[in-house]
Amino acid sequence: MTRSLRLLAAAAAIVWMPAAAHADWKPVEKIEHYRVSGSSGIDLYRSIGENGPQVGVGRAIAFTDFKLLWSRDYRPQPDGSCTLVSARPSLTIIYRLPKASGDMPAATRRLWETFVTGVAAHEKVHGEFIIDLVKAIEATSVGLSAPNDPDCQKVRAELQSRLGPLSQEQRRRSREFDQVELTDGGNVHRLVLALVNGG
Repeated sequence: MTRSLRLLAAAAAIVWMPAAAHADWKPVEKIEHYRVSGSSGIDLYRSIGENGPQVGVGRAIAFTDFKLLWSRDYRPQPDGSCTLVSARPSLTIIYRLPKASGDMPAATRRLWETFVTGVAAHEKVHGEFIIDLVKAIEATSVGLSAPNDPDCQKVRAELQSRLGPLSQEQRRRSREFDQVELTDGGNVHRLVLALVNGG
């Protein structure tokens, strides 16, 4: 699950121009842990229910969030138009994952390691969806141009209007992925059962 972008919508007459090669960038990925404890799989899972990240009205096993800033270069053109010539993202993806503390039997430790590795892999997919979103924003940004826009306001408004559908698509992909993974027989569902039932 991810935090959506804050969006503004506006209409403008806009022309898209082919973009130059996009600058290379890489996201920063951070892991934040919350503590759980227990000597058995069921105890650990109960601890997740008590200490997991708050999502809506309930708690989640794990959560993926992000912070996104942009460095954009809007350039007025001699003909009175404005073109967005570059847009470089600064993306930080934050994974919130459980971390077990305290002693536990070796068998429980093995179950836990399998469980948390699988959960981390699940959240990594959400991270990839976020990266895809930022790449899509970059692709629709660079080269965007508006006529009769000496102050570059029209092109800014048009860019904002394009962010909504892109953000909605990222959220749709995340919801559908969670639905597959968390329903009966899904990967995360199986991880939970293995932890709780002892393998």
